[in-house]
Amino acid sequence: MNHLVIQGEDIATPLLKELARLSAATGIERVNARCFRLRGVQAAPASLQQIASLCDAARLDCALVPAGRKLGAMGLVVMDMDSTLISIECIDEIADLQGIKPQVAAITASAMRGEIDFAESLRRRVALLAGLPQDALHRVYQERLRLSPGAEAMLAAMHQAGVRSMLVSGGFRFFTERLKERLGLAYTLANELEIEDGKLTGRIPGAIVDAEAKAAAVRKLRGELGIEAGQVIGIGDGANDLPMLREAGVSVAYRAKPAVRAEANHAINHCGLDAVLNLFE
Repeated sequence: MNHLVIQGEDIATPLLKELARLSAATGIERVNARCFRLRGVQAAPASLQQIASLCDAARLDCALVPAGRKLGAMGLVVMDMDSTLISIECIDEIADLQGIKPQVAAITASAMRGEIDFAESLRRRVALLAGLPQDALHRVYQERLRLSPGAEAMLAAMHQAGVRSMLVSGGFRFFTERLKERLGLAYTLANELEIEDGKLTGRIPGAIVDAEAKAAAVRKLRGELGIEAGQVIGIGDGANDLPMLREAGVSVAYRAKPAVRAEANHAINHCGLDAVLNLFE
């Protein structure tokens, strides 16, 4: 049996009743002020598509979830950093301090859409940062980095339920390590920025953390923890997150590119990260 989770800032009663009718739900359960669960839905695919369209038009998120799925049964939540756990792309903001944000942002966007190889795109972007003072990284963290809405609430609930947290990023350790300490994350993986004489060299030492490296890290940690793919929650937004999301039994596209929304189990387009919690009972 499946339930349909409806989430958003303003869930109008007439629309909720229409969604219950279309989904042939056996009941409506209020989860909290911004979430309802339509229980025992039996909708045909065409009806589910209509429901998704109605929800999107009303800026609501909807998700078909299996009945009885418990957060406490999960063992790991693995997340991307840029534009997922945090609301910015760090490299774009670093570039802004160099006066080259449009050039770097264009490469970032193309890579996230899967149009160019991530590793090559990262090398090209980082090369443009050569000569930038190391202080720019501190400025971005202090002045520009913001957590995505609901991030702290989501992680607090995950940790309370015994779910370990892992941040895997094609971005930089300068930021992931600070977020690890700030949010109590258990594991992190990211790229290193080479710095000489207090300035960025424009090079990345060592192997680049790309899409396959993210996926491999999840597989490795899953084995170390002795958990199955079905006990992993994956959250990401870009094409380079797809291999990682495929390693998770519950994959969530958060304000993501179309290719990611199409493949993930669930998509959150309008709510914050705390909406992930409502995908579980």
